[in-house]
Parts: sequence; structure tokens; C-alpha cells
Amino acid sequence: MTATRNPTDWRSDAMRRRIARRYAAERRFKLAGLLAVLLSAAFLAFLLVTMMGNGLRGFTRTEIAVKVDFPASPLLLDPNAITDQALANANLPMVTGEVVKKALGADAEEWVSPTAWTALRDAIKADPKILSRTETVRLPASTAIDLAAKGKGSSEAEAAVDRLNKAGVLSTGFNMGFLTASDGTDPTQVGIWGAFKGSLLTMLVTLALSFPVGVATAVYLEEYARKNWMTDIIEVSINNLAAVPSIIFGLLGLSIFLNVLHLPRSASLVGGMTLALMTMPVIVIAGRNAIKSVPPSIRDAALGIGASPVQVVFHHVLPLALPGILTGTIIGMARALGETAPLLMIGMRAFIATPPGGIVDPATVLPVQIFLWSDEVSKGFVEKTSAAIIVLLIFLLAMNGLAIYLRNKFERRW
Repeated sequence: MTATRNPTDWRSDAMRRRIARRYAAERRFKLAGLLAVLLSAAFLAFLLVTMMGNGLRGFTRTEIAVKVDFPASPLLLDPNAITDQALANANLPMVTGEVVKKALGADAEEWVSPTAWTALRDAIKADPKILSRTETVRLPASTAIDLAAKGKGSSEAEAAVDRLNKAGVLSTGFNMGFLTASDGTDPTQVGIWGAFKGSLLTMLVTLALSFPVGVATAVYLEEYARKNWMTDIIEVSINNLAAVPSIIFGLLGLSIFLNVLHLPRSASLVGGMTLALMTMPVIVIAGRNAIKSVPPSIRDAALGIGASPVQVVFHHVLPLALPGILTGTIIGMARALGETAPLLMIGMRAFIATPPGGIVDPATVLPVQIFLWSDEVSKGFVEKTSAAIIVLLIFLLAMNGLAIYLRNKFERRW
């Protein structure tokens, strides 16, 4: 005999209390979600403000205008025979120190950068006739003077800055050299171009290897491979590889690409190949999910009008799955761009003073350059590290923006 169930009395006090508790729990959940969003936004804002506050000063450089009487200087150069060899033999560091002391005082030699002579060299190369007249040359200030001019120096450096400001020879402006130069030992002269070009070349190698191989693997596993124990092992292996720590891929690249294949150490080619191994599983997983999301009716319609199985895949399924594949590629490339550990294992932490000319030349990348600068003793590298982080974030946003644009362009709705 089935027991009869009485209808729910929604107006009873007990039911009203239960409903009130449910609504209160929902309000608490919404409040917790809002607090989580606000907390995340606060951390992000703190990060951006900190990076901008420290990094924007890294894009500037302090210079000292020094009036140089070239005819009276100890330079023994012929204006009609200015060559790199002649400039190298002219002892420009000593000459620069002498002209600075003559123009600003006996203690002024410490106010300019140890590499200030390069500005004098560049001025002579740009206009050899400068050797026959008196000219004002802007020399980069030392790290202590540069920091003091930006409000972060010692009391002695601040006193020197006041003295230079009274003389009207000190100025701080945008440092174009930071975007065009490479690594160095002087924080006032270092640049990001060498590491930026190394990152660009490494990412191109990574994309050229991981994208076609990853997509081809996803298409084969989803459309052609038989479902048996072998494919099950492959699928499990790919899922596990996507979660393997990046340092393991660095060890793999070290043992295979360097020790076995003897490829050039610290090259963008080896770095790109190592990062491609790490990125490929992510693209395979995203590619398979994107292919699965294409409705079966697309395949049936294509087969119904006479398309071959290969045409169904490459003319219909793959174009419709491309936005999802690009999403996986964005995630994989963004992770590869910020990786440091695997590149350290293959030797991309070397001191690179000149930008790489190709994928087989010695190179470094932005994350490694940031890591190296953060480990420097000189305080001048602190703001350069933050400035390099800003460049890395802009590079990442630009790369992701391009990928998102391509994804939206190829997206189809059904």
C-alpha cells in the first residue's frame, strides 16, 4: 500500500525559515564571489602599479652636457681618416675623463658612466669635423647620479645632482638605447633588443614546430586512429605530458638536442625545439576538443554531397575547429613565452652583448634576461628589471591579441 504524500505547505513557518536560509546562503555565496573578484583585481592593480612605478623610470636615462674643446683635447685623430681602428687606438676612456674634469671639476669623473666614452666615439663617427671645434656632447650619467636624479640616490649623489642642476647641464629623458641595445655590465647602457629578438626567434621556432605537429596529431587521433589499447596509452601520455614540470623538458632538450645531436648551445633553434616539446601536448588536447565540438551534422552533410573523408576533415571539420585550436595555441605559446627553467638548462643564460642574427646564433630571451638582471648587485638594474617586465607583458599581450583576432576571424556559428 503506497503512502500518500501531503502537499507542501509553502506558507508554514518552517518552510518560510528554510526558504529564508536558502536565500541567505545564496546572498553569502554572491558576496564571497564578489569579494574574490575584488581581491583578484586589487592584486592585479597592485602588480601593475608597482611595475609601472619602477619600470617607467627604466625607460629614461640621465645625461650630462659636457662642453668639449676637441682641438685642445689629447685626441690625436685625423678628421679625414676616422676608422674604427683609429678610434680604438685613441684611448677614448682616458680622454673622456680628462674633458669631464676640465669642464665640471676634478671630482666630476665619477659622475659619468664608465661607458660614457662611447657617446664621445659616436659623436666623432657621426661628424668627424667636430674634431676642429668646441662642441657640447651629452654623456650618460653614472648609476649613482642617475638614481639620485630620479629621487632614489644617496646624499652625496643628490648633492652632485644639485650642483649639476645649478650648472644647467643635467637632463633626464627617454632612453632609446634601452629599446635598441643589448645586455651589458653598466645599467645605464643596457638594452632589451637582444633579448626581445631572441624571444621572437624562439617563439617562431616553437610555433613552426608545435602548431602543425600538434594539429596533425589531434586530427589523426580524433578522425583516423582506431580506438584500442595503443591509442589509450597515447592519450594518457599526452595528458600527462601537458602537466609535466617545464624543467623536465629542459633536461630532455639538454640530453637530446645538445648532448646527442650536438646542436649549437644557447641558440634560438634549440630553445624553440625545447619549448615546442612542452607546448605540443597543450595544442593536441585543445585540438581534439575543438574537433569533437564540431556537430556530426557537418560531417553527414559533407558526405551527403559527395565529399571524400579527407575532404570532410580538411575542408569542413578543421576550418570549423580552428578557433578552438587557436585558443589552445594561445595558452601554450603564452606559457612558453614566460618559461625560464627549460631555457636555463640548455644554456640560454649566457651574456649576449649583440643581438642574434639568426636561429643558430647565441641568444637569450626576455624571461632569462629579467632573471639575470634581478640577480645583479647594482641598484640601477632594479628599474631595468621592471622595465623589461613591462616589455615582456606588452609582447605577451600583442601575441595574444593577434591570436585572438585570428580566432575571431575564423570563428563560425551554427
